[in-house]
Amino acid sequence: MTEYRQVGTSGLTVSTVGLGCNNLGRGGTATQTQEGSDAVVHAALDCGITHFDVADVYGMTPGLSETILGKALGAHREEVIVATKFGMDAQGANGVDWGGRGSRKYILQSVEASLRRLNTDYLDLFYYHTPDQRTPMAETLSALDDLVRAGKVRYIGQSNLAGWQIADAEHTARALGTERFVASQNHYNLLDRRAELEVTPAAEAYGLGVMPYFPLANGLLTGKYRGGVVPEGSRLSHTRQHMVAAAEQDQFTAFGAFAAARGLTEVQVAFSWLATQPSVASVIAGATKPEQVRQNAGAASWKPTLEDLAELDEIFPPTPKVALF
Repeated sequence: MTEYRQVGTSGLTVSTVGLGCNNLGRGGTATQTQEGSDAVVHAALDCGITHFDVADVYGMTPGLSETILGKALGAHREEVIVATKFGMDAQGANGVDWGGRGSRKYILQSVEASLRRLNTDYLDLFYYHTPDQRTPMAETLSALDDLVRAGKVRYIGQSNLAGWQIADAEHTARALGTERFVASQNHYNLLDRRAELEVTPAAEAYGLGVMPYFPLANGLLTGKYRGGVVPEGSRLSHTRQHMVAAAEQDQFTAFGAFAAARGLTEVQVAFSWLATQPSVASVIAGATKPEQVRQNAGAASWKPTLEDLAELDEIFPPTPKVALF
């Protein structure tokens, strides 16, 4: 059964598992075509998933994933939460430099392009994709505030900001009286827990909902690479092959045994562990086939005990914190 929760302290409600749409329009997958993408998106809708996460740079060509998602949702647009992002690409249309990726000009250009591709009048959640050292946070927040007031954006979020940048954005928004970030999208999973050093504490302190991406560590937490074997056609067979060689196989053996002892799959444990973290609002998971969507949709339903969490800490230790004094 699909569960739902609020994003931080905002009134925005999303499904606990969201569909990451970076595979829509990506070469070499079943979702390369509109037909294949429709099947995945409709499977998500059938499973009760309401959170669809995309970005203006996703797809074989920038913006293609947005276009495909907009067509796939069709008449279901009002039933879901559509989140997209700006600010990853330093250049705009036709290779023209728009200035800083957090600048007012860049943001206003980006939102109009995303709205057009998604075939919608508004975005439920608009993310600042990656930090821009050229533009003051005050300018970025002011431009985003204007979009909310204009009705083109409902909520704003950020992705890949450090803890201190989250704090800076919060205090800047308070000082200016602008809309504040309600969501923080970050790389976070059992294998890579660096977000716990600064990001998740900052999110909890300022009421942001964390949206983890790469919840399965590019597939390493699925069990399919146990023993260092790389299945033909798997994701790590054609990209980031070094991750398998660098993986600690003893960890994955222990992880597999942990899951099996509880009658669970590794995917269920990985998703449910993330969903248990206090700041997490929705786990973002990509898929290229409807059956993957159905598997992911129910994967966060297990409720680990304190003993379970302690045992997982033994298998995947938290990142050591550096003493400041």
